[in-house]
Order: sequence, then C-alpha cells, then structure tokens
Amino acid sequence: MEENFLVTNRENGWRLDKFVVEKVPEWISRSYVQKAIKQGQIIVNGSLKKPSYKIKNGEIITIEVPDKPPSIEVLPEDIPLNIIYEDKDIIVINKPPFMIVHPVVNKVTGTLVNALLYHCNDLQGIGGELRPGIVHRLDKNTSGAIVVAKNDLAHQSLSKQFKDRKTKKTYIALVKGILKNKHGEINAPLARHPKIKIKMAVVPGGKESVTLYRIIKEFREKASLAWINLKTGRTHQIRVHFKYIGHPLLGDDVYGRSSEDYKYGIERQMLHALKLGLFHPRTNEWMEFIAPIPEDFKKAMVNLEKITEN
Repeated sequence: MEENFLVTNRENGWRLDKFVVEKVPEWISRSYVQKAIKQGQIIVNGSLKKPSYKIKNGEIITIEVPDKPPSIEVLPEDIPLNIIYEDKDIIVINKPPFMIVHPVVNKVTGTLVNALLYHCNDLQGIGGELRPGIVHRLDKNTSGAIVVAKNDLAHQSLSKQFKDRKTKKTYIALVKGILKNKHGEINAPLARHPKIKIKMAVVPGGKESVTLYRIIKEFREKASLAWINLKTGRTHQIRVHFKYIGHPLLGDDVYGRSSEDYKYGIERQMLHALKLGLFHPRTNEWMEFIAPIPEDFKKAMVNLEKITEN
C-alpha cells in the first residue's frame, strides 16, 4: 500500500522512523520501517531521508509498505510451562511476565504458543496457525492465569463463553496513589487511540467497558493494591481505566510509568491475573483456577512497605 501523511504541529521535530511506526499497522516493527526508509520506500516531500531525520510541520510523508503480514512458520519450543491444570480438553497456565502469548511478525520464538506446541503435540491448527488454542490473551508484561483449548470442542465452547461474558476474571494490581473511593465501578468506553496506534483510550462511542475494583491495601500516599473484576474484556482495559481516573498502574511504560517506580524494583506493569473461572467445555462444570502471585509482584509490595514505613 502507498499512503501520504501530513506532518502536523504535534509531530514537528519527531524522528522520521518514529512518525512512520505510529502510522503503519501494528505488525510492522521499527527495524522494518528503518530498512524501508533506507530502501526508498518511505520518502519526505519526494526526497530520500535518513531514519533519524527530524520531520517538519507541513511535510508530506509517502509510505509504501505491505498491507498484510507475510506468512510465518511457528515451531514448537521446549520452554518450561507453569501448569495450573490440564486435561484432554483444556490447559491452564500461570503465564510469566515478559512472555508474549502468540507469535507476531517480528517475534516468532519464545512465545506461549511455541511452548504449547511442544507440550501439546496435537494442538496445531486448533483455531488458527498463529494462535492455536488461544481464546483470550494477557499483555506481554501481565502475568497470571490463561486458559488454552486443546481441541475444537473446547475452542468453540471457551470462545463463546468469553464472547458471552460467562467467564469470571479477577486481577490484582498496584496502582499509583490513594483512591478517594475504596471500591467502585469504572464505566468508560474504549477504542483505539485516535493518534497513537499502540494505545487504547477512553473514546466517546467506543466499546462498552466496565471495570469493578476494591482497594485491599494502601501504602501511605504512594500506592494502592486493587482487587479487580472485569465485566468486559477489552484490550488494555484495566490499564486505561485506572489511567483515566488518575491512578495508572505502577510500572506501566505505556500509560503512566514514573521514574519513582524504579525505586520499588518494578520493571513492568504491576498487573496479575489472579483467578479465572469458566465452565468446563465438556462437562459444563464450573471451575476456578488460581495463579500464585509472581515473585516480582511480591518484591514490589515488600519494597513499598519498606519505603512507606520510613
């Protein structure tokens, strides 16, 4: 595809590669963009520029990149899994932080799917080549319980349960500051950010999004530990909703990380999928699975206690 984009005052002074990354589809990486600039597929006012070129208000950026990702092969990998539960239909994993759930164009190894293909030798093809068995997701830097379907029956049942909001998802999160209301509901519609494609945002007319929360611990004026239930399951919902009410998650480098977070030893957003409830796809029995809290989350709470005690 070839498209022209006008540089506005907001982007004046940006690097050319940063501008382009914001405009192209999510699967296109910054390294791909930099290569495309050097090869003349991305030009400024008809002229070739370097990826580091500082664009100016009013310039026209012409971008020529593929409109769909290339086909990629996903291979099994012997990666240890923290299995909470498994039978012939489903497998429930306590996903560690920093692991992507399924492959993307610029990351085809080290994902949960790669590990599952090795562990479940008949998973290939269940629900798609890139996302076999996947019926819901957790962000790369979010830890916790995730269920995967091991056959078509389970995939169809679980997909419908998530779509119909029959599952129950409970999270814990460390959020910045002290909330005035110790329990409540955040009801604000979400959609893709109108200008920054990697973000979601509260947007009038967006999809209905409802988050229920209860504060279960406070660390003086620094932070709060929230118990969270989702009535809907939108992309980045918890992260955007708490940012929206002025209390972003600690360590969230997209929606509100601060330099102070490093003092607590925090290296990722403090969000953990603690409990997942669902109806078993074969027996229809209600089941709940708990994912133990990871060590980095525990460490952050210990460090918050120490700092706020002084």
